[in-house]
Amino acid sequence: MNSEIRNLEPKAVWNHFADLNAVPRPSKKEERVIQFMVDFGKNLNLETVVDKVGNVIIRKPATAGMENRKTVVLQSHLDMVHQKNADTVFDFDKEGIKMFVDGDWVKAEGTTLGADNGLGVASIMTVLSSDNIPHPAIEALFTIDEETGMTGAMGLEGGLLQGEILLNLDTEEDDEIGMGCAGGVDITATRTYSEETTPENTTSFELSVTGLNGGHSGMDIHKGLGNANKIMNRLLFDGFTNFGLRIAEINGGSLRNAIPRESFATVVIDTVSKEPFFFELNELINNIKAEFATLEPNLTIELKEVELPKKIMDLGVQEGFIKSIYAALNGVYRMSPDIEGLVETSNNIARIIVKDGNIKVGCLTRSSSETNKWDLANSLRSVFELAGLNVEFSGTYPGWLPNVNSEILKLVTNLYIDLYKEQPNVAACHAGLECGILGQNYPKMDMVSFGPNIRGAHSPDERAQISSTQKYWKFLLEILKNIPKK
Repeated sequence: MNSEIRNLEPKAVWNHFADLNAVPRPSKKEERVIQFMVDFGKNLNLETVVDKVGNVIIRKPATAGMENRKTVVLQSHLDMVHQKNADTVFDFDKEGIKMFVDGDWVKAEGTTLGADNGLGVASIMTVLSSDNIPHPAIEALFTIDEETGMTGAMGLEGGLLQGEILLNLDTEEDDEIGMGCAGGVDITATRTYSEETTPENTTSFELSVTGLNGGHSGMDIHKGLGNANKIMNRLLFDGFTNFGLRIAEINGGSLRNAIPRESFATVVIDTVSKEPFFFELNELINNIKAEFATLEPNLTIELKEVELPKKIMDLGVQEGFIKSIYAALNGVYRMSPDIEGLVETSNNIARIIVKDGNIKVGCLTRSSSETNKWDLANSLRSVFELAGLNVEFSGTYPGWLPNVNSEILKLVTNLYIDLYKEQPNVAACHAGLECGILGQNYPKMDMVSFGPNIRGAHSPDERAQISSTQKYWKFLLEILKNIPKK
């Protein structure tokens, strides 16, 4: 298992990755990985600092002959998205990730792998622990809580870093050099409702939507993948409109930055309508599966009879809620008018919970345009408020505006061409990198982002390509050797 990972090349990177993946590191629970990184820095006798929010900074002097080069900040985040398949028994708070090699890929057993951003962290650890890699003075910045609010980057005070160049190692395409990214805002809609006693002569079912790909709610949002919350709501709407279906509970999706793969609902129907309801619902299920046959071949929608719940949702609230989810935009809102193929603004309806008289809907809206971010956020707010829900905006963070005149961008681009005899994809991405936030307190810092091929991030299908990691590592070493003089 993990032992075969340690024999991959470059061995130092994969060994540090295996060490890191043995440490539970969910967002907002990073105490253990912070201590792990502090111990790592101090064991190397390097200056190691933890700031007031929990970011770890480790400084290493330049190697011989590189003292006159600009100081480089190598930056990655310590936390990882915790997702697992429904049938996987795993405790993210206690267990290390179980990895294996599958051809040219490293994968995890039914969970996220943590290559986002663990391979970046492991790469920086390798530079810090090496005695034969030429590099300028290094400030290694390991931020916390990137995946659920970027509070680490937001809390980093100006003046702590002296570096003039920042290399963010959190891009997931090895031919891409990042020069910009989207900002975002969390949207939470809530309300209470009165519960009604379940009527007599009714039958209860559990309705489940499973088997979807899921994925990164920014990088994968344009692919048209299925959103379990939207699919579930489509089923509920049909059952309610045609047969008076009533909702007892809904539990759909998980993290805001992950496209929902699964949703479960407990519903009640009049027993007399059971057969026509089954017939109608199966027709709808077949239609939905046909629509997603190419993109979601493993989509499974099941209905099974369960014990009758004691309470169901208030009828008036239920109608407004179902219609609000139907009306709320999920997916791409606007493409960039300036960069071909780039999503500018989008929304992910990530989490829906209906239980015990409470509704909670969680969305993540992303945009590289601040004005359009708030335009879509207000559109969603209006939809939910019309249904009587209370809406709160939180966790807003800015995008990273591209700088086409960046010195480090030009250097890195030319080095890529020299190494691989092809043009890299110099682009902005529809994901929330920390560069935009860090740039607020360090406006003069010159930044780029790059990394190895990682597929299926934020889902249990996450995998990291071995050959691509070798390519990326060679590229990073070449960049460090060629950092310009002060």
